[in-house]
Amino acid sequence: MKRASLPSLCAPFLLASSICAQEPAAWGPEPEFHTFSIVAIDPTTGESGVAVTTRRPCVGNAVPWVRPGVGAVATQGGTRLEYGNDLLDLLEQGVAPREAMDRVVAADEGRERRQVGVIDMRGRTAQWTGSGQYGAEADGDWVAERSGINFAVQGNSLVSTEVVDIVAETFSASGGSARHLADRLIEALMAGQELGGDGRHGDIQSAAVLVADPRDGMSRRPDGVTVDINVCEHAEPVREIRRIYDTVSETLGFRTLRQFAGADVLQLKLVLHALGYFQPQVTEVDVEASGADVYGPEAIAAVDRFRADQGWQRAVSGYVDERTVDRMWERLEEQGRAEEVRRRILSIARVSR
Repeated sequence: MKRASLPSLCAPFLLASSICAQEPAAWGPEPEFHTFSIVAIDPTTGESGVAVTTRRPCVGNAVPWVRPGVGAVATQGGTRLEYGNDLLDLLEQGVAPREAMDRVVAADEGRERRQVGVIDMRGRTAQWTGSGQYGAEADGDWVAERSGINFAVQGNSLVSTEVVDIVAETFSASGGSARHLADRLIEALMAGQELGGDGRHGDIQSAAVLVADPRDGMSRRPDGVTVDINVCEHAEPVREIRRIYDTVSETLGFRTLRQFAGADVLQLKLVLHALGYFQPQVTEVDVEASGADVYGPEAIAAVDRFRADQGWQRAVSGYVDERTVDRMWERLEEQGRAEEVRRRILSIARVSR
């Protein structure tokens, strides 16, 4: 089958040879994604989404498909990309998932190599697993499908059918909770991964989560996608998906929160004072004062003024990195005060253990 949906961008390279830049070699003549995935909706928010992982690169480029207010599709196994839009088009026309699946499968000569899951916004699902996906169970290569209220899970090349079971159970358990759909999908996918997931140990791994939201103002994109995290290759792709999701959503716990205090803060204040940015009204900073080693609002404001005078944009208030420190010392050198400040901080910046 010719894959019109995955264009091969080939250009002349070094005389007679050629290079194709877009397509991972591991996909072979047609993309193969032996994997497990979940398609689901949240009837309260109207979100639809897919989460998927496999031991092939860039699974997010082919398997997950969503359309706001319509539904979601996962097309895997001998992946036929056209299933994504074909199924979503039929759902958008009002065709039920089961009938939509029957139509696209019947029209596909390679149907026995496919595994597909689809869900509409009424929570109705349909799944297809071709006969070509079975036959290697004796070698520990398991295939399974499960569906429930507002979700469908499908997998192949699994360590056991329990992988699909735990994904289904985990997602079901979070139903009705005050959590975003993407959060619940990632949790369910992680449960399957921790149980063993895809059984082909040692290959490249990837994972993706894709969610669309039809509500006004929820997405900045015209296609309604709110979450699109595609980890093309990683030793622990689902864990990396979780890290990225928590970081982008600024979920509490994604970073350590603390009030910085220490000798480096004292040094910073002395440098900023010498440059005229911190407590310029006093002759000398009192390094023995209570809280002198705490990075507080006054010092943060001084840093912001210094950075502004360098012509740097203030993306993060009070941001002090190596570049900032280097620039401070450059300015002290220009003013002829660097040696004076170094002598002042000599007793502060020392090893005393």
